Amino acid sequence: MGWMADETGLGKCAANFVPLTPLSFLQRAVQVYPDHTAVVYGPHRKTYAEYYDRVTRLASALEKLGVKPGDVVATILPNIPAQAEAHFGVPACGAVLNTINTRLDVDTIAYILDHGEAKVVLCDPQFLPALAASIEQMDGPAPQVIEVADVHGGALAHGHYTEYEDLLASGDPDFDWILPQDEWESLALNYTSGTTGRPKGVVYHHRGAYLNAMGQVISWRIVQHPVYLTIVPLFHCNGWCHTWMMPAVGGTLVCCRDITAKNIFDAIADEKVTHFGGAPIVLNTMINAPASDKRDFDHLVEVFTAGAPPAPATLAKIEPMGFNVTHVYGLTETYGPATECTWRSKWDHLQGDDRAAQKSRQGVAMPFMEPVDVWDDAGQPVPRDAETKGEIVFRGNGVMKGYLKNPKATAEAFAGGYFHSGDIAVMHPDNYVKIADRAKDIIISGGENISSVEVESCLMGHDAVLLAAVVAKPDEKWGEVPCAFVELKPGHDATEADLIAFTRERLAGFKTPKKVVFQELPKTSTGKIQKFELRNLARDM
Repeated sequence: MGWMADETGLGKCAANFVPLTPLSFLQRAVQVYPDHTAVVYGPHRKTYAEYYDRVTRLASALEKLGVKPGDVVATILPNIPAQAEAHFGVPACGAVLNTINTRLDVDTIAYILDHGEAKVVLCDPQFLPALAASIEQMDGPAPQVIEVADVHGGALAHGHYTEYEDLLASGDPDFDWILPQDEWESLALNYTSGTTGRPKGVVYHHRGAYLNAMGQVISWRIVQHPVYLTIVPLFHCNGWCHTWMMPAVGGTLVCCRDITAKNIFDAIADEKVTHFGGAPIVLNTMINAPASDKRDFDHLVEVFTAGAPPAPATLAKIEPMGFNVTHVYGLTETYGPATECTWRSKWDHLQGDDRAAQKSRQGVAMPFMEPVDVWDDAGQPVPRDAETKGEIVFRGNGVMKGYLKNPKATAEAFAGGYFHSGDIAVMHPDNYVKIADRAKDIIISGGENISSVEVESCLMGHDAVLLAAVVAKPDEKWGEVPCAFVELKPGHDATEADLIAFTRERLAGFKTPKKVVFQELPKTSTGKIQKFELRNLARDM
């Protein structure tokens, strides 16, 4: 690289400017921690030297398959070692990684493969039938399929596909990684949930992923050699960038295919897990697990929770069990977590519900983001009064490049020089953000705005309630009224009248649910409650 001088005669050169990329973390780790355990999955235990070798072989093998820089390589995998290896191996051959949600329907998978133009798909045998059906529906060229057998001894389902270990064996261990020449180059392609219309393809760049990972090291107060449990699906915001982060601190990645309370407690006790991320539903699962699934452990486990505002009752119960919970918030468009409820020593005296309520705020921007703000409809910051509602907006290196092949949606999302989240919040005097609701989740009853989050938090305080989701139900008199869908804890009982009375004691009358439905709540693979399904149910009542 030549000189790019500024007015002082100084500028960027090969010695002082290297494009940022999370790939550099693993390149460093193999030199610093070659013998340290990098990846664990039952009997599969790989050091950094072995991890690097497998990643390098994957990159080489993909190139031999005809994958060129800028091409898309997709995966349909649970949280197993191959999914972690793909996070480095795919971009190491210059390609863009597209991790596809394993729970999507055939039609949506076909759309994503067509829209992203995937050249290769790495697929777990469990999902091969859905992939095969999706490929039949595609309009464009079919991708090459690589079958990834589970290292726990899972049998190959379809022998006519190339097998992952055979693919690695064909790779060159001396392959030179293809690193970005520009840190703005595309690294990953992640599709939004698509609850309305087709999912949008969110494009990440190398710079954003690098800075997000480094910023979370600071936010999470991580020191050398953490042990991280993969509860957040690696297809969801690339596991919040945590798989890219681990080599930076010589961490050990513990893969967890099936997210159960028993598996989580076993990993904490047996592998000495120190960190994990997950939605509040994961915390509830652990709180309400039977005694036979729980394990004793003698160390503090740090937890990032996001996906929905955690109920104060949940936070109050999980922390005495040995967990320190930090509430974070973000979207696919912000690489996952972008704000955190940074704890201040002046709050140390708070206990119980007061402490949990303080922790349930979305907080302040992480170090790689500019200060987060809340804007009114005119694009102006709302007063810091903890009451005036507006939309959360982001600006910083942790914001996506944009939506693939969708300039209109990209322009709308970036209007005014900020990314518009669609989340409704208030700003506290201390500059901490607290979500009031998604714009579509605000219930307007008789002209009064009702936060579904507030009603849900109240319901979650009832001893019998495991999960609660509140949506608008059409009403002839009031326009719409709150309707609660409730999942009870095993062995607990409550009636509709019980829960309505419980909320009436704690909330204004117009905020209390007018209908309570007891059922298992529909959830996404990341633990988010699918409110659009519940809205349809409430609408048809």
